[in-house]
Amino acid sequence: MKDRIDRIFENIILRNPGELEFHQAVKEVVETLGPALQRHPEYAEHKIIERICEPERQIIFRVPWQNDRGEVEINRGFRVGFNSALGPYKGGLRFHPSVYLGTIKFLGFEQVFKNAITGMPIGGGKGGADFDPKGKSDSEVMRFCQSYMTELYRHIGEFTDVPAGDIGVGGREIGYLFGQYKRITNRYESGVLTGKSPQWGGALVRRESTGYGTVFFVEEMLKARRDGLEGKTCVVSGSGNVAIYAIEKLQALGAKVVACSDSNGVIYHADGIDVDTVKRLKEVERRRILYYAEIHTDAEYIEGGNIWNIPCQLALPCATQNELSEESARTLVANGCIAIGEGANMPTTPAGVKVFQDAGVAYGLGKAANAGGVATSALEMQQNASRDAWSFEYTEKRLRSIMKSIHQDCYETAAEYDNPGNYVIGANIAGFRRVAEAMLAFGII
Repeated sequence: MKDRIDRIFENIILRNPGELEFHQAVKEVVETLGPALQRHPEYAEHKIIERICEPERQIIFRVPWQNDRGEVEINRGFRVGFNSALGPYKGGLRFHPSVYLGTIKFLGFEQVFKNAITGMPIGGGKGGADFDPKGKSDSEVMRFCQSYMTELYRHIGEFTDVPAGDIGVGGREIGYLFGQYKRITNRYESGVLTGKSPQWGGALVRRESTGYGTVFFVEEMLKARRDGLEGKTCVVSGSGNVAIYAIEKLQALGAKVVACSDSNGVIYHADGIDVDTVKRLKEVERRRILYYAEIHTDAEYIEGGNIWNIPCQLALPCATQNELSEESARTLVANGCIAIGEGANMPTTPAGVKVFQDAGVAYGLGKAANAGGVATSALEMQQNASRDAWSFEYTEKRLRSIMKSIHQDCYETAAEYDNPGNYVIGANIAGFRRVAEAMLAFGII
């Protein structure tokens, strides 16, 4: 079986040259699926792995727009529909200069399994552009979003493909994208995008959901070890949407977050991060995290620092892929870290993951731990379909229940396959089986 999986992976590399993040994501999944293939030979017979690893559609398009100086700029847009066996493609849009096809394919592939383990009827997809909204005026962002949607609109719809936000795509961008979709189609199709403002079809808790959900998953991992969040010292990388609301929920549940970061440096605040200050800097003023230390003079700003050098019991990587290396993982373990909850997608390198698993650290991988965002997007789709609007309390209760169910599914699947406590194997096999069974039912399509 290992030889077969190795051949599958080698063929994927040959068919997708240069897409390193995609290779990494595929390897992390397929190398855990041997036991599932042995127990279900029909998966191998019908080449389920090979079919899952090949996107159903890949769209690449030109995005021309005009900046405030009247100059024409050109970016590249992407949307990859990876797998729709369980429902319409569902996954965010990422606007960042590092985006290329390999990034979108890695994110879309992860999304397939993440969405499957939520138990919601949604497939996996992802999109974005190599556009950087940082430093751009609202008018420039609007013109870019309108140009992007002018091409994308023909490929999406509430029963086909439902994008949401990701890095670089927040409420402002979703608003501009939805406005252009409405303008072009002459339809108020609320369910075509999620992450909308609650004032016009969005769900309460959607903004908070990825960060909150990650904390709920970490809480369940600790409960499984007869432990809890109360009094734990935490660090949370990043200071964007996921990090902010992870910090907020950790503190609400009795933990103390002493550090957060952005791409320029790290804030260390021994008395605990003031999340309201971070919100103001990042969500309102759109400023760098270094200004936190000007507001809280007892905090320390470490330019270019490594947040994983700060001693903690819980670490939540909530910034970007491959931010937590093997060396940093060893430092965390040596400093007494007992649990990792990934708020970002694939933030820990494979060597770092091995360090955590070998040390017995509770390791909650992204496709399970950060699934709260897409789960709440599916709840937003439910509200749009029924022309309803739920309260914050009710939606958060649904989110917490979903994250508890995801943890239980991963935990029980890992035990079923003789790897108790291994959330990587649990999440990968649980998600894979759900997609595989649907694909078998549909025949060879």
